[in-house]
Amino acid sequence: MLTAYVLVLNKSWVAVNVAPAKRALTLLFQGHARVVHPKDYALYDFDAWIAFSRDNDGIPAKRYVYTPSSRIRLPEVIVLNSFNGFFSPEVRLSRRNIFARDKNVCQYCGHKFPRTDLTIDHIVPRSRGGSDSWENLVLACSQCNLKKRDLTPDEAEMPLIRKPVSPRWLPRFDSPLPKEELHSWKRFVDLAYWSNERVE
Repeated sequence: MLTAYVLVLNKSWVAVNVAPAKRALTLLFQGHARVVHPKDYALYDFDAWIAFSRDNDGIPAKRYVYTPSSRIRLPEVIVLNSFNGFFSPEVRLSRRNIFARDKNVCQYCGHKFPRTDLTIDHIVPRSRGGSDSWENLVLACSQCNLKKRDLTPDEAEMPLIRKPVSPRWLPRFDSPLPKEELHSWKRFVDLAYWSNERVE
């Protein structure tokens, strides 16, 4: 199933991309990358990975591609053999991304709410020069938002449960990923899915 995605690490084991499985297998076949075993971090070149793929260790059939003579397990994480570059673009500030960062939790009372019961609050109110930035925007429940009004947290005596920061970047992908793929990526990246929806 070549519609799966593979996390790509640079030579220093830093996440630099998310590639379609077909591209990851091509890099593996050409000798530009090795597969990282999702449990013990063992490394496999193409031939070793083919041999490893022969063993059935409870992996679903959809995690394999089949050739006339063999089957190849789709890698979940690969590490590049020579590329050691790294880039970390900023995560776009958007309404959806603020909800993802704060996990639907009011940053004043600490309770989790349905999305419809939350608003985006300016820590320093806009009327007092507060900016639209990662460091000045947080989720607030309706009750806390009404209580805080046009005050700062200090003035309202409503301390934040944590300091808001710009989230870590995750290489973009175009469609949601199955949970089994995400599980093996946890050791390498923050798994929040960052969209391009604009702040409203």
